[in-house]
Amino acid sequence: MAVSAPGSACGPLRLGVPGLWARGRRVPGLAGPGRNVAAASGLGASGTDAYCMELLRKRDYESYLCSLLLPAESRSSAFALRAFNVELAQVKDLVSEKTIGLMRMQFWKKTVDDIYCDNPPHQPVAIELWKAVKKHNLTKRWLMKIVDEREKNLDDKAYRNIQELESYAENTQSSLLYLTLEILGIKDLHADHAASHIGKAQGIVTCLRAMPYHGSRRRVFLPMDICMLHGVSQEDFLRKNRDKNVRDVIYDIASQAHLHLKHARSFHKSVPVKAFPAFLQTTDPELTYPSSSTLYVGRLPQHGLSSGAMSAPGIRTGEPQATEVEHAHLTPVPPGRPGKIFFKSTIVLPGKR
Repeated sequence: MAVSAPGSACGPLRLGVPGLWARGRRVPGLAGPGRNVAAASGLGASGTDAYCMELLRKRDYESYLCSLLLPAESRSSAFALRAFNVELAQVKDLVSEKTIGLMRMQFWKKTVDDIYCDNPPHQPVAIELWKAVKKHNLTKRWLMKIVDEREKNLDDKAYRNIQELESYAENTQSSLLYLTLEILGIKDLHADHAASHIGKAQGIVTCLRAMPYHGSRRRVFLPMDICMLHGVSQEDFLRKNRDKNVRDVIYDIASQAHLHLKHARSFHKSVPVKAFPAFLQTTDPELTYPSSSTLYVGRLPQHGLSSGAMSAPGIRTGEPQATEVEHAHLTPVPPGRPGKIFFKSTIVLPGKR
């Protein structure tokens, strides 16, 4: 696999990356700004849309559900953004050598550059992301932060301290939330502050949730400073040790996520109501079971109604029987008690009333 010398910032992409749809080939006949990429490539609008939706449904089901509840005019862009994140996140697990992973990351860096030059590669996620950028004028800096942070994470090293984990979460999860707010047309400082803290909370909890998977591959990424504070080694986690000091490590890390969630809640009176759908993956820890860090949300019933907190890091969700949704919307509900249920979500599946 070879990489040719880089061209101009907006020149053609010559990085061939195995496993990428159409291997980064350019759309035939794409001659200038504003040209419809899907039309130029002969793909129907549903082709690239469906690819992103299916990728998200299979790889990030919680984001898939929450994206369904966004306003109709924002939904396809949200699917593209989250599919972009999935493409980056799975690089680490799909490559056997770091060099190959770096080449894939270089492909996505070049793709982001080319998207802002109206010259996206012939790849479904890239095409949909280009449409989202054109439609919502998304900030390039946040997209590049996600790629750069995912690239640094290829090193397979544990976080030295909780601050490193928070930095990773800020540059990935928070950046996704900033972009989601832009997709919703929200430009608000309080919403941005809430997104920053929520993203950090999500990143920390995701790290905890991934422990069994990482352990199966004999990897531990929990912050080393907290492990050392409680005298816990990586081997303790690999052996699934349940001693008190191991539980204390988990508690301290989870408490940091909870602290960020509390900070985010402090903005709830200042954040515009229209921004709430961006934060659907956040739920109140008081709704979780006392003996567990997870909350089970049952299957979406086939008649199409579900209410309550929709999905969040630490929530296991049952998969609905249909893979497509006719329409979905979110209705703010005045809470009976502070910190309880804030939304009623409604999903209508095709053919169900």
